[in-house]
Amino acid sequence: MPTQEQDDQALIMENFLLRVVPGLAKQWQGSTQEEITQIERLSGRPLPPFYRWFLSRMGQSMGPLSYPRVDFSARRVISSHADALATPHSKLLFIGYDSDEMMPLHFFYDLNLPARGDARVTRQNAVGGERHEQFETFRELLAYGALLNFRVVNMPQRCRVMLKSDGPDTFSQLDPVMDGLGFTKPIPTGPFCGLYERQDAVMLCSKTPRDKPQPFMIFRLGGRDSGTLRSIMGAIATRSSFRLEVKEWDPPIT
Repeated sequence: MPTQEQDDQALIMENFLLRVVPGLAKQWQGSTQEEITQIERLSGRPLPPFYRWFLSRMGQSMGPLSYPRVDFSARRVISSHADALATPHSKLLFIGYDSDEMMPLHFFYDLNLPARGDARVTRQNAVGGERHEQFETFRELLAYGALLNFRVVNMPQRCRVMLKSDGPDTFSQLDPVMDGLGFTKPIPTGPFCGLYERQDAVMLCSKTPRDKPQPFMIFRLGGRDSGTLRSIMGAIATRSSFRLEVKEWDPPIT
């Protein structure tokens, strides 16, 4: 059974998604209890509490939150096991089907790496091979995508920035700076992801989840104009030891 803290986190996530994603409440559709039970049977262990919440809300349809090329539906998870794309009772639980014809990298939970009522998300070809670590939790993957697709891309000015630090513990420095700039964190995140919102700007940060975090990361920043974004970056650079390098302006500026 989920703990009270896990229930609270699910409610925070639900309220966040309903606020950010237009029309989600009318279009999302949850799995049946039979489908959830079948997936848990395939996993060979209890499902992460957040994944149970996800299936109960969006296991049949993610509505406007759906990914163009990836199917996270319960039906696809079950059929992928039936088609031998996934192995029952493996430490990697198949959760998302990538329809790319050239090099499909499906989504899996690493159930041996639980985190905050959730688990590590990785991508891999169905026949094995190199793992491509994504997010420490499925919750962070979905929240990052929601803010990117429904807030950042709709901002008049955007940029991608490389942030370098002298150590791996980036967010202990970054969080106070963003708080001082009036940003809030819509959901709790871990040591590999930072999500920050303000009415006129949004910043998304993520690192590849590894045992030894890298001392650098790419972040995406969107706002009403280039002056707003420059002001935010200037404050980060002057109030911390970080070094910033803009990689791309979108639309381009001189």
